[in-house]
Amino acid sequence: MEAIMDILEILLPLIFVSGIALFVVFRLKTKQRTGTLGEKKSENAQVLLNSLIPLGLMFGAMLGAATSWFLPFSLLTTITMGSALGYLVGYFAYEAYSKKEESYTN
Repeated sequence: MEAIMDILEILLPLIFVSGIALFVVFRLKTKQRTGTLGEKKSENAQVLLNSLIPLGLMFGAMLGAATSWFLPFSLLTTITMGSALGYLVGYFAYEAYSKKEESYTN
């Protein structure tokens, strides 16, 4: 029974992260195919939009590393899970920001 729990402890984060990565990649692939990827008028806004998913990954990994100090999980597990959740949050931020209209006050 202990061997099964060890195997599950190793495989569950991998399955979780793989599911999130597949979800995001296939959603972005569908958006690219239909031509509905987010586009902004200004260059700075476009750079921010394109950077939201990688920023989510980095912040998630940092949060995972900080979480490993307080939770009884290994550092590798918490960084992996944190970066996967950051990837998902970055994708949702990308979706929200790409739908937001730019307002000019000139």
